[in-house]
Amino acid sequence: MPSEFTGKHVTVAGLGVSGVPAAKVLHGLGAHVTVVNDGDDERARTQAAELEALGVTVRLGDGDTLPEGTELIVTAPGWKPTKPLFTAAGQAGVPVWGDVELAWRLRGPDAAPWLAVTGTNGKTTTVQMLASILKAAGLRTAAVGNIGVSLLDAVTGDTEYDVLAVELSSYQLHWAPSLRAHSAAVLNIAPDHLDWHGSMEAYAADKGRIYEGNRVACVYNVDATDKPSTEDLVRAADVEEGCRAVGFTLGTPGPSQLGVVEGLLVDRAFVEDRQKNAQELAEVSDVNPPAPHNIANALAAAGLARAFGVSAAAVRDGLRAFTPDAHRIAHVADVDGVAYVDDSKATNTHATEASLAAYESIVWIAGGLAKGATFDELVAGAAKRLRGAVLIGADRALIREALARHAPEVPVVDLDRTDTGAMLQAVQEARRLARPGDTVLLAPACASMDMFTNYNQRGDAFAQAVRELGA
Repeated sequence: MPSEFTGKHVTVAGLGVSGVPAAKVLHGLGAHVTVVNDGDDERARTQAAELEALGVTVRLGDGDTLPEGTELIVTAPGWKPTKPLFTAAGQAGVPVWGDVELAWRLRGPDAAPWLAVTGTNGKTTTVQMLASILKAAGLRTAAVGNIGVSLLDAVTGDTEYDVLAVELSSYQLHWAPSLRAHSAAVLNIAPDHLDWHGSMEAYAADKGRIYEGNRVACVYNVDATDKPSTEDLVRAADVEEGCRAVGFTLGTPGPSQLGVVEGLLVDRAFVEDRQKNAQELAEVSDVNPPAPHNIANALAAAGLARAFGVSAAAVRDGLRAFTPDAHRIAHVADVDGVAYVDDSKATNTHATEASLAAYESIVWIAGGLAKGATFDELVAGAAKRLRGAVLIGADRALIREALARHAPEVPVVDLDRTDTGAMLQAVQEARRLARPGDTVLLAPACASMDMFTNYNQRGDAFAQAVRELGA
């Protein structure tokens, strides 16, 4: 209950998207709030001034020292568990929550249930699809969490919701020990953020926390082959009595699964006599775009919506109404019979693998900051689809070497420049390699910060270069 925070000494670790709202909420509940932050730049000082005007204590430039008297830490999700601040908290017996944990504990007795989604890739798209389906069913809802809308704002604000579509990262789940969703989905598990979690096993375990205490359905990816698989995480979860495991697959679904049959998305999980019956939900063509990984996202969203009692018609209408965010396998233009597609959001090999699988003949633009990734498996799997490759960015040599090993016949253009103007040259080189019917695909498999502010700016640069071709 909120009253438990009155007079409590709470340290908020980190300013930014989660820290500032957490500090304001806790201060409003009567807590004595101290914010600690590693940085001491202009943005941090501006945020600090805003909080200090409310009566919050802010300590900039030292995020490692535990303030005296701290009874609780509420941390930004990105702060590593190995930080000295948390070591000191553990030694002092001080609990550490994330902003998601705080939001969960601040929910009222009649609060909207959470339908939660995590996974290495596809989280945002799936949550947005889910919100669109829930709205099509006439439910008051919002897409919240790691998607950019603060869960604290959703929980403590004046808007009343029937249900929330919640995106959760592995960081957020690590710091949310008491979260118990109505139903939840893990879309996929692939190596990512291992520097933060310490191992693949720890990363998967944090993802699997989303299933703990689920009441109605644990939705998992039947087609996942990585270990531990999403089904393994379901098996390991301690759920409420009667909660079901519900799979989704791009193949023909078995009982208690959703899948694809002759161009239709079908449900054999939330129907009577699921051994014999199936319910048509939508056509594959209702999914935008109908790439395989996006169809999987749609099935996961449909599974969660059906677990909440949503009709098949609302699933169809919600998928038809959904428009994906920019830079997610977005068709930019056709020039001289060649399609140009922007998937700048494909910042790791798992996302890029899914993107490459969506097209038959590809001129691939790739490269950037590899973040420790290797590319042999990715290139070997896509080699038959590649017409050519244009490589940019600081770690492009890693991809070039993988292409030499696994696709030596594929022509490669290696652009020895990391300025932002390289994208225009990359698109021009890709045009030279492409033939009518091909797809020039920006799916970098790398982060963007060596050349661009973020993946959005990288995608914008690609789109602008394509427009210049068309002109």
